Amino acid sequence: MTTLKQVLTADTLAYGVWSGLDDPIAAEITGRSGFDFVVVDLQHGFASMASAPAIMNALEHTPSAPVIRVPWNTPDLLMRALDLGAEGVIVPMVSTAAEARQAVTACRYAPAGNRSWGPLWTTARRHLVDVAEGDEKATCIAMIETAEGYANIDEIVRVEGLTAVYVGPNDLALSMGFGRVRFPESPDLQNVIERIVDVAHAGGIAVGVDCNGTPEIGHWRDYGVDFVISHTDTTLLVESSEAAARAARG
Repeated sequence: MTTLKQVLTADTLAYGVWSGLDDPIAAEITGRSGFDFVVVDLQHGFASMASAPAIMNALEHTPSAPVIRVPWNTPDLLMRALDLGAEGVIVPMVSTAAEARQAVTACRYAPAGNRSWGPLWTTARRHLVDVAEGDEKATCIAMIETAEGYANIDEIVRVEGLTAVYVGPNDLALSMGFGRVRFPESPDLQNVIERIVDVAHAGGIAVGVDCNGTPEIGHWRDYGVDFVISHTDTTLLVESSEAAARAARG
């Protein structure tokens, strides 16, 4: 079976989608829609750590790799996300190499890290994952979305065990003083993101960019990023519902 880490580091662009609805059925439908991975958003979505087990269980029955964006970079949240079945964790607001190292350490068992042993789903499903397999499978992705993170990008990408960095253009633009803009509207923001991509690849790790729908994907595909997340289940529901209503009215 192909792992998330293999998907993100393959030669082809990987496609992800945000799962923001607090509903296992919606998550399973999204997981069967053709995206390579689904990210359950515990930072900005409706779901919480309490409702995540049912959502992760639903994603287990789909072809898409399950990922969780944790609300913050604390070891308990990262360990819990992995115990619930996430193949990878997206960690918001990583601004220093020390913060990236803290996230990586929480994703690895001793002696490489400080992840506590608690394989909930693997035990229940009679497939106990051993330490080496757990460390190999766990995918740690640091979000670069602050001016400080941009300033420290050279050191962040060289943190051992970090699988990828992921650019959050909205907060990055605000933090850099560009205002609430997207990269097509701001050459300065585009240059910043492209430098992050270049530095990440020079450091030997994967890099992704958050896209505002399909139109933005082409630029980053051509620039050589490794993965994108381009839609959310909430916006897909809104857009498809509105399109259906317009079509019904002729």
